[in-house]
Amino acid sequence: MSVLRSLFAYAGRHKYLTMLSLLFSFISAVFLLMPFLWIWKVVEEILKVYPDFGQAADAAKYGWYALISAAAGILIYVASLLCSHLAAFRIAANMRKTAMHHVVTLPLGYFSKEGSGKLRKIIDESAASTETYLAHQLPDSVQLMTTVIGVLICLFVFNWRFGAAVLIALIFAFLNMMKMVGKGLQESMKAYMDALEGMSNEAVEYIRGIPVVKTFQQTVYSFERFYKSIKNYEKFALGYTNQMRMPMTLFTTLINSVFVFLIGTMALLIAYGFDAGALMPDFMFYVIFTPIVAVTANKMMFASENNMLAKDAVQRMEGITKEKAFQYPEKGRKIKNHDIVFDHVSFTYPGSEAEVLHDISLEIKESTTVAFVGKSGGGKSTLVSLIPRFYDVTEGAVLIGGVNVKNMTEEELMDQVSFVFQDNRLLKKTLRENIKMGLEADDPAVLEAAKKAQCMEILEKFPQGLDTEIGSSGVYLSGGETQRMTLARAILKNAPILLLDEATAYADSDNELLMQRAIRELSQNKTTIMIAHRLSTIVNADCIYVIDDGRILEAGSHKELLKKNGEYARMWRQYSQSVEWKAGETA
Repeated sequence: MSVLRSLFAYAGRHKYLTMLSLLFSFISAVFLLMPFLWIWKVVEEILKVYPDFGQAADAAKYGWYALISAAAGILIYVASLLCSHLAAFRIAANMRKTAMHHVVTLPLGYFSKEGSGKLRKIIDESAASTETYLAHQLPDSVQLMTTVIGVLICLFVFNWRFGAAVLIALIFAFLNMMKMVGKGLQESMKAYMDALEGMSNEAVEYIRGIPVVKTFQQTVYSFERFYKSIKNYEKFALGYTNQMRMPMTLFTTLINSVFVFLIGTMALLIAYGFDAGALMPDFMFYVIFTPIVAVTANKMMFASENNMLAKDAVQRMEGITKEKAFQYPEKGRKIKNHDIVFDHVSFTYPGSEAEVLHDISLEIKESTTVAFVGKSGGGKSTLVSLIPRFYDVTEGAVLIGGVNVKNMTEEELMDQVSFVFQDNRLLKKTLRENIKMGLEADDPAVLEAAKKAQCMEILEKFPQGLDTEIGSSGVYLSGGETQRMTLARAILKNAPILLLDEATAYADSDNELLMQRAIRELSQNKTTIMIAHRLSTIVNADCIYVIDDGRILEAGSHKELLKKNGEYARMWRQYSQSVEWKAGETA
C-alpha cells in the first residue's frame, strides 16, 4: 500500500475514484464467483434425477441465476475500470507535470550527469507504468484477493478431501512461484530497469553523435559505451530468463494439472469404499471450479511482479522529484563589473566522494580573454561550469563583479553569461527560432548575428532561409554548422561573459576557420574563457591556465609559458609535432 500512498500524493480528488473502483472490483469478484455455485446446483439437480432429466425443474432457474450473476459481475467490473482509468490518467499526467516542473528548477549539470535519454524514459515510461498499475492491476488485485478468499472457502465447504487435493497442488505450485517473486524479483526488476535505462540513454547519445562519425569518418565501433550497454542488457535478460525457466515450467505445469490430483483423490475414495454416486456432484463441482484456481494463481504471480514494477517506477520518479533544486534569492545584488573570481574553490560531484577541484583561486579581469588547457579529465570544464551554476561549489566561492553567484537571481546570472559548448543542440524548429531561443529580436538582428557567426552560407543553401525547419524534409546540419548556429545565438544574446568549451571541436578545417572569425567577433569587449585542445586557437589569450588533476600548474601568456619550459611548453611541442605530422601525411 506504500505505492498507493505515494501515487495518491498526485491524485488530488481523483483518489476517491480509485477507492470507488476498488469497491466495485470487490463486488464484481463476489458476483463472478457465484456462477460456479449456480452451475454446481444445476449439475446437482441433473444428477439427482438421472436419467429422467425432465424432472430437473430447477435447473433452468439456476442457469438463469448463473447468467445474471456473471452479467452483473462483468458490468460492475466495467464500472470499476471506468473509475480506475479516469483516476489513472489524471495521476499519470500529474506525475509528468510535477516531474517536469521540478526538472526545470534543477541545475544544468544534472542533465549532463543523468543524460536526456534516461530522464525521458523515467518521466514518460515510469508514469505510464503507474497508469497501467492504477487502471488495471490495482482493481484486479482487489478482485484477486477477494477471489482467493472465496476459492479457499469453496475448496473446503463442499468436500474437504477434494479441497485438500487441490490445496496440495497449489502448495507445490506456490513453492516454485516463491523462487520467482519476493526480494529476489524486486532486485532483478531494478537491475532490469537500470539496464534498460542505460541502453535507452546510450542509444539517444549514439544517434546524436552520428554527425561526429560522419565528420571524422569514425566507425560505429567508436561508440563503445552504447555497445557495452546493449551487451549488459543482453547478459541480464538471458541470465534472468535461464534462471526463471525451471521454476516457471514447474509452476505452470502444477497449476494447470490440478484435475490430476482430483482424479487421483476420487479413485482413492472409491477404493476405500465411498459411494461414487454420492461423490459425483462434489467431484463435478471441483472439476468445474479448478480452472479458476489456475487463473487466480497466475494472476497472483503477475500481480506481485506488477506491484514491484509500479513501486520501482514510483521510486525512479521520486529520484527526480526529490533531487535538490537550486535556491535563488528573490532579489539579487548589483554587480560592479564583469570580473570573475574563483576564491579557494573546491568541488566534488554530487553522489561522489572524489574531489575534482582542489582549492583553486584565480581572477579574470573584465574584457580579457583567458584559456584553460590541460589533459582530459583534469577539471577544466568542471571549473567553467561553476560560473553559470551548472553546479555549486563544495567549498569557497565564485564571484562575478564582486557578487557571489549564489546571491544572484537566476535571470541576472543567465543575463551575464553566454556559453558555446562542444556538444550543442538544435531544436526541431526553424533556424530563426534556434538563433533567437526566446530572445526578443527582429529579423534584421537575427540576420546580423548569423552574418557575424559566418552562417550566411547555411541560410543561403536552403530556399526557405530563416524559415527552414531543422529535422523536417531531411534538413540537418553538420557538427560544424551546428556550432556556428550556436555562436549566432550567443552573438544575438550579447552577454558580457562568454564561455567557450571546445567550441570548434566538431569543425573541419574550413568550418574551423569560419568559427575562429565568428569567435573573434563574439569575444570583442567581453570577459571570455576558452577551453581548447587545439592550442593554436588560444595563443593570443591574455592568460593561459594549465589545469591538471583539479589544480593550476601554470599561468601566463603563451610566450611566458614557453619561456618557463614547463608543462605548457611540453604540450605545445607535442601539438606542433602532431600538426606537422598531419600536414606531412596530407601532402
